Amino acid sequence: METEEFSQENPKSHDSLFKWLIAAFTDDFFTHYFPDIKTGKYTCIDKEFISKYEALKESLKADMFIAIEIEINGKLQDVVIHIEHESKKCDMSKRVFRYLCYAWLLKEKPVWSIVIYADNSTKWRSPVSGSFVYGFHSKNKEQHHKFDIIRIKDEKSKDLISKRSLMCKLLALKADDRGTDRKELIRSILKTIAAIGSDMDDHIKLLVLQWIDFYSNVSPEILNNIKEEVDMFSTASTITEHYRNQGIAEGIAKGEKKGIIKGKIENLASLYSQGILPETKYNEMVNPLQSELSMIS
Repeated sequence: METEEFSQENPKSHDSLFKWLIAAFTDDFFTHYFPDIKTGKYTCIDKEFISKYEALKESLKADMFIAIEIEINGKLQDVVIHIEHESKKCDMSKRVFRYLCYAWLLKEKPVWSIVIYADNSTKWRSPVSGSFVYGFHSKNKEQHHKFDIIRIKDEKSKDLISKRSLMCKLLALKADDRGTDRKELIRSILKTIAAIGSDMDDHIKLLVLQWIDFYSNVSPEILNNIKEEVDMFSTASTITEHYRNQGIAEGIAKGEKKGIIKGKIENLASLYSQGILPETKYNEMVNPLQSELSMIS
């Protein structure tokens, strides 16, 4: 599935998909990458950041801020987590510190900065900086802001696909896949979805299909064959199809109208307000629903 927003030439499609992935699998994300830290309740706060500082709107929409209650060294506390996604190797230290300052000014909470690199290079000849010099002290000398770095290619696809976490299985498509059959990776992911079936939220199924369509790196014919093999064609391949099917299942026109208003348009508006869904994609999905709504008496 290729659109302007989700073409491989558009880096914002990577940002949107990774932001959607982390928002959908927040618990799995921290469990996998930071198993020694226990996470508690969390809330995405992009909208709050943007509303306070309108001038930062375009910059902040490309990043992800999460307000989370988290246990660190036995102490339960509120932390603002700032996640940056980069599709190529580059020094992010200055940018990360700048957004640390934004987060502190807007929330006045400790900030945990994380940079995720999803570049396609199997190995880096030299590492990137994980700290930024922001000050000086007479005894401690340079003052550093340190941040975590996650590089997806540092993990093996075969190791990720073997884990129970669906998020890990999806990341296997971006990890080091040397010696791994990509068709088997995709088949394993889709079999997991098919096995879970109705117990999985439809928006997760849609994320999985978008992710696979974008990162499968196999021909459309092969991908369609795998989907048919594991009976995934019965799952809506677009959000519009999903909500149309949901409305039909609800039955009568009055219930369908309410479902469209409550369970469709508002859901998409929520994804858009969090910066997870790009504006053009939001309009593309909402307009057919609004047209459908106008046809219901």
